Amino acid sequence: MPEIVRPLWTPDARRIEASAIDRFRREVAERHRLDLEDSVALHRWSVGEPGSFWSEVWDQAGIIGDRGGRALLRGDSMIDAAFFPDARLNVVENLLDGRGMPADAPAIEYRREDGSSRTISWVELRRQTAGFAAGLRRAGVGRGDRVAAWMPNVPETVIAMLGCAAIGAVFTSTSADFGTAGVVDRFGQVEPAVLVAADGYRYGGRTFSRLDQLDEIRARLPSVSTVVLVRSLDPDVAVDGTVSWEDFVSPGLDSEMRLERFAFDHPHYILYSSGTTGEPKCMIHKAGGVLLKHVQEQQHHLDIGPGDRVFYFTTCGWMMWNWLVSALATGATVVLFDGNPFHPGPEALFDMADALDLTFLGVSAKFIDAVSKSGLRPVDSHELASLRTIASTGSPLSAEGFAFVYDGIKADLHLASISGGTDLCGCLVGGDPTRPVFAGEIQGPALGMAIEIFDEDGDPLDSGNGELVCTEPFPSMPLTFWGPDGDARYRNAYFDRFPGVWAHGDWATWTERGGIVILGRSDATLNAAGVRIGTAEIYRVVEDFDEVREAVAVGQRVGSDTRIVLFVRMADGAVLTDELVAEMRARLRREESPRHVPAVVVTVEDIPRTRSGKISELAVTAVVNGDPVRNSEALANPEALDLFADRVELAG
Repeated sequence: MPEIVRPLWTPDARRIEASAIDRFRREVAERHRLDLEDSVALHRWSVGEPGSFWSEVWDQAGIIGDRGGRALLRGDSMIDAAFFPDARLNVVENLLDGRGMPADAPAIEYRREDGSSRTISWVELRRQTAGFAAGLRRAGVGRGDRVAAWMPNVPETVIAMLGCAAIGAVFTSTSADFGTAGVVDRFGQVEPAVLVAADGYRYGGRTFSRLDQLDEIRARLPSVSTVVLVRSLDPDVAVDGTVSWEDFVSPGLDSEMRLERFAFDHPHYILYSSGTTGEPKCMIHKAGGVLLKHVQEQQHHLDIGPGDRVFYFTTCGWMMWNWLVSALATGATVVLFDGNPFHPGPEALFDMADALDLTFLGVSAKFIDAVSKSGLRPVDSHELASLRTIASTGSPLSAEGFAFVYDGIKADLHLASISGGTDLCGCLVGGDPTRPVFAGEIQGPALGMAIEIFDEDGDPLDSGNGELVCTEPFPSMPLTFWGPDGDARYRNAYFDRFPGVWAHGDWATWTERGGIVILGRSDATLNAAGVRIGTAEIYRVVEDFDEVREAVAVGQRVGSDTRIVLFVRMADGAVLTDELVAEMRARLRREESPRHVPAVVVTVEDIPRTRSGKISELAVTAVVNGDPVRNSEALANPEALDLFADRVELAG
């Protein structure tokens, strides 16, 4: 008999009926006279009628602006499609509307790891945005000009993005922990007129001044005519040639904010690829596209509504920061945290969740694994009474991670494992609060996303591993890449693998229940005896050992063949013994396949990761094979690469 797989959580009828996605389903079915029995049927309709679907999202979400008469113009291929070509809107009208929340209610709650805090009301956020927008106008910034923020995750960064959108300028950001080369590699390409920078930041109980690096960056960004200094560490610091945030903003605080409405595809912000294999790609995202995609995901897939308190642990160098700010468009309070989520201990974010009555907690899969291995069980130490949803992204969440959330954090909540990327600044697949949650599975494709899994010939698979693709256009596809040949580089990045189809670069498989398991990046998949293997399949088994903190698996070229090398970072006090290696190999052979068994298993003291917390398999692969890592500035801990070079265990 086949094994019966039981869900970890199933929503009750009352929760389903009260959810935004189910209300949306009922309204669509009534208006269009359709038989949409559940969210799966709603998804089928959304990808079959994308123009009608996104029009319904616009209306149901109450998007402020004129959407015009045409919802979708199809071109010769998916990349040429245009959504709402006649629409006019301004993102700031939508983000600062408040959706009926009182003017003195909190729009932003800010917390820093040292306990300092600020609350910014809706009315104050509007004043600050008007002040920053007026400052930009005085500085000569106008439509299409770029404004860059090298900043910690503080309210000023949000205000800077809103002020840019108010006047049609293009915002771009990196986190304050980026070094000079990493900042210049990104901002140098887009040539900002204004740089917003902090004097420093705090992390792990330490302070880090950035004033020396600021001098270096200013010297290497000749396009910058104005530097706005945010005094994050020292309220009295002054730097020659800069203007303080207060002096830049205060003259316009009481001015009327003039909001011009722009085209749906007007550039909103520029995001960057990780850049560990070359110069970072600069992705230009469309104002209307990301607004519509974000409100749809947040309201329907994560059930975020007005008055909710929404937190995602992120820096402003990761697309989840941009995604988080969009929660303002639903009337939710956005919660910002700046610092180390494990300082002074693993309970830090859960303490904040209780103190602020979070309804939504977003973290990485690695954070959940780290909490589990720390021994903390928030279910025993925290109330978490208001918490309805936990979201996980950044890397695949293991089945054990799913189980820990329900056993160790809270039993009655929606765990939404979501996956997408900087490329679309949103999700391809994600959660559904009306369907059961099964261990290790993402619940299904996002509404409006025509997801398939292709074999190497471009044929859809019902089972087995393949490339995750999207076969129909969606609003948040980038406008283009910045710079020379941007259109060609954009087309090559996503549409050349399968002509006319968005190939995302993830290796995935369907489950029997219509869910999806992400097996890793397809460009980092391992090829063992001609069979492609997702790295997540290996991590799922190896990181279940208490002795292992985390792991990275790469392919090492040996002659004309490739072998799997597994590096493991051990838990405190644990030792990699021959017996433990044998047990790992046996479990991989038993639970996955003989092809998943690494040829070499060695310990390593640290593993390089990007500044958004993702393990950089490609950088490790390059070092192991003697290839250059072209942009180590993209890594949070580039010194860790030295641990993988010239390892005697890998010789021969």
